[in-house]
Amino acid sequence: MSDPPYARLTPDLVLDAIDSTGLRTDGRLLALNSFENRVYQLGIEEEEKVMQSGIPWDGSGETAPGWVVAKFYRPQRWSDEAILEEHAFAIELAAREIPAVPPLRLNGATLHHHADFRFAVFPRQGGRPPELDQPGTLEWLGRFLGRIHAVGGLEPFRHRPALDIASFGEEPRDWLLAHDFIPYELRDVWAGVAAQAIAGARQCFGRAGAVRAIRLHGDCHMGNVLWTEDGKTRGPHFVDFDDARMGPAVQDLWMLLSGERDERTRQLHDILAGYEDFAEFDTRELHLVEALRTLRLIHYSAWIARRWSDPAFPLAFPWFDTPRYWEERILELREQIALMDEAPLPA
Repeated sequence: MSDPPYARLTPDLVLDAIDSTGLRTDGRLLALNSFENRVYQLGIEEEEKVMQSGIPWDGSGETAPGWVVAKFYRPQRWSDEAILEEHAFAIELAAREIPAVPPLRLNGATLHHHADFRFAVFPRQGGRPPELDQPGTLEWLGRFLGRIHAVGGLEPFRHRPALDIASFGEEPRDWLLAHDFIPYELRDVWAGVAAQAIAGARQCFGRAGAVRAIRLHGDCHMGNVLWTEDGKTRGPHFVDFDDARMGPAVQDLWMLLSGERDERTRQLHDILAGYEDFAEFDTRELHLVEALRTLRLIHYSAWIARRWSDPAFPLAFPWFDTPRYWEERILELREQIALMDEAPLPA
C-alpha cells in the first residue's frame, strides 16, 4: 500500500520549499483549513520581495507583505500545464483590476517543485465571508462575477476539464459502484436513484440547449470569497481557483443562492443586476441550476471516497462510511429529481 499523499510533507520540508524560491522564512508556520491540497500561512523576513513580485499592497493590513500563503498541490491530480492555466487565469483577472488573488512570480515562475511536491506561493489575503443579507452585497458580487466571466469568455482552457454530465455525474457514479464504499444493502437503491438523477440532469441540459462554456472559477462558494472593509481594497476578493474549468456561467452563481424559492429568486435578481452591467447572462442557463447541484452531490461523494487513504479525510468525515450517510444521499438525490422537474427560477 502506498504512503498517504502528504506523508512526507513535514514542517521542515514546507519551510525549505519556500526558502528554495528565494524568500526567507522566519519560522512562523500555520496550517490552514484545506482538504484537497495542503495550504500554509508562513512568515517571511524579506517583505520587499513580495512587494516586488507584482502584487500591489496598499498598507491596509488586509494583504500583509510579512506573510505568504503556500499551496502544495495534491500529487497526480493536475498536470503542470493545468496548474499553470489556473495561475494564468488568476493573473489575467488581477491585471484587469478584478480582485482575484494570483500566485506570486518568484524567480520567474509561479509553479515550483521541491522534493517531489509542486507548490505555489500567494500573498496573504485577509477578509471575512460576505454577509449576503446586507444591502448591495449580492449586486457587488454579481458585478465582479460578470467581469470575471467577461474575461473568461475571451479564450478557452486547453488543459483543464469541462463541467459536464460525464465528468461530474457518470464517471463518479461508476467509480463509486466499482468500489466498496456503498453498503451492500443500499448499493442497488443508490445506483437506481443516481441513474434517475443523472437522467434528470440530462433533461435539464436538453431544455437549456447549447449554452456557452467559458472559463469559470468553478467552486464559487462563500469559503472562496473574502470580504474586506479597508481602503481601496474594500469589497470581495476571489481566492482558490484550483477548481477552475470550462462550464456554463451559472455554475459560479448558483452556490450563492440559499433559502426558499422566493428568497433565491430575490438573490438571483440582485446578482444579475450587477452581473449584467459587464456580461450578458443567458437565462436558458437557469434550467441548469438544480442539475448542477445534483451533479455536485454525486461528485462530492466520489471525491471523499477517492481520498479516503488520506488520513485527513476519515478524521474530517467520520460519518462517510456509515449506512446513514448513504441513506441521506439517497433521500437527497430523490429530492433533486423532483426539483429538476420544477420550473427554473424566474429571471
